[in-house]
Amino acid sequence: MNDLNKFKGLFSALLTPFNKDSSVNFEAMEKLVEFNLENGIDGFYVGGSTGEGLLLTNEERKATFKCVAEATKGRATLIAHVGTLHTDAAIDMAKYAESLGYDAISAVAPYYYGFPLESITGYYNDIANSTSLPMIVYNFPNSGKFALTKDVANEMFKNEKFIGIKHTSSDMFALQQFKQLDREIVVYNGFDETLLSGLAMGADGAIGSTYNFMGKKFKKIMNDFKAGNIDEAIKGQNEADEIITEMIKHGVFQSEKAILSEMGIDMGECRKPFLPITDECRASMKKIAEKLMSE
Repeated sequence: MNDLNKFKGLFSALLTPFNKDSSVNFEAMEKLVEFNLENGIDGFYVGGSTGEGLLLTNEERKATFKCVAEATKGRATLIAHVGTLHTDAAIDMAKYAESLGYDAISAVAPYYYGFPLESITGYYNDIANSTSLPMIVYNFPNSGKFALTKDVANEMFKNEKFIGIKHTSSDMFALQQFKQLDREIVVYNGFDETLLSGLAMGADGAIGSTYNFMGKKFKKIMNDFKAGNIDEAIKGQNEADEIITEMIKHGVFQSEKAILSEMGIDMGECRKPFLPITDECRASMKKIAEKLMSE
């Protein structure tokens, strides 16, 4: 049996820094990992949407897995996102993550083709059964036509290799239902702007992108919630959401990279077809970075 406690807490969906030539900036990635750990992050979700994982080659994704494993040196729980359209490629990445000492693998459901449920569950089982690592299902309905339900999850989680769900959806009822499965699993809140809502509906932790630079703020929200300091938790969520609202105006990933660059970690641009960071975005994010660094 897996110890679920190590999978609870606040996990950064790690961003991927790029050099000017769009290659991965591993030196900046090491700095980003250290910065996150200093801010109380419990673990990392590597190679997911925030990390522009689907814009990286499979070899680049494996290289980021390696970089993070070496940078953390066992100081955090590591989850490798290996999801892709090609099952064999996902299995290859999963096996590599296992060789690096990762604690779990995760995968978004196969997208684009509108696969039937049998194909999707087969994909997950094939990946999960390829290694000794536990599997965390990445439920992200916006990425395709598949939305996990309680009934499907109950069937899928008969395979003991499945231990959790990353729930990137505003459907809080679905999150609550996942905590009512036939056996105990870990459920992560996925959208940073609804962390407090997710915790109230039973989430065991959260995986998010703004935790890369607001780790302290979100850790306090979690701690305040657990301590019953609800007014303080609401205050913290409102402060975070004010920042997220401004980021949405300029592009979330671009804004995150602009903020971290202002904080001293050169994140570069996002990969095309994402648009470049505008001057307006940089000016706005500079103010946010300065405010966060003064807190």
